Amino acid sequence: MPGSRLILASASPRRRELLERVGLPIEVRPADVDETEAPGEDPAAYVLRVARAKADATPRPAGAWVLAADTTVTIDGAILGKAATPDEAAAMLRRLSGRVHQVMTAFVIAGDDRRREAVVVSEVAMVELDEPMLADYVASGDWRGKAGAYALQGIAAALVREVRGSVTSVIGLPLAEVLAALRELGGPVPRFAAGAAG
Repeated sequence: MPGSRLILASASPRRRELLERVGLPIEVRPADVDETEAPGEDPAAYVLRVARAKADATPRPAGAWVLAADTTVTIDGAILGKAATPDEAAAMLRRLSGRVHQVMTAFVIAGDDRRREAVVVSEVAMVELDEPMLADYVASGDWRGKAGAYALQGIAAALVREVRGSVTSVIGLPLAEVLAALRELGGPVPRFAAGAAG
């Protein structure tokens, strides 16, 4: 039916899996945008800017919807992006060790004449990492391609003591918030969520 086509502007297999898990048919069209952090940029402003850029860079046929998102890890006001080397991954994890940090996911939903943007913030408490544990985790390679050098859905789940807020947002997409926004905008939603309360 019109308006039922949802384009995911992301190459993230985690975002795709979350949407497909709830029965939402999607078309994946990764957006290639510059994700370089601007000097002094606020973490929330950064993720929202990148999500907007992904949404705006994705061709959207009339009647279709685009969903774009970006996730970052932040602590002490600093943005922890994707580590490029094992040493960089270890440095990030030492900074997070035994502390509470924030994971921010921004999402943008765009239709023909409707648009919704939001930033969802979750707090994550990491266990204290000793050097052997840290070395083993870095050697696993699980940190590659992950903001903050870890992923909750991977073996790093053993490093996380507590999550306060949206667990799916930490994984890469705040499902409850995204589905509520799609429903309010008149976009496609899974059958079970069509009548859910916002």
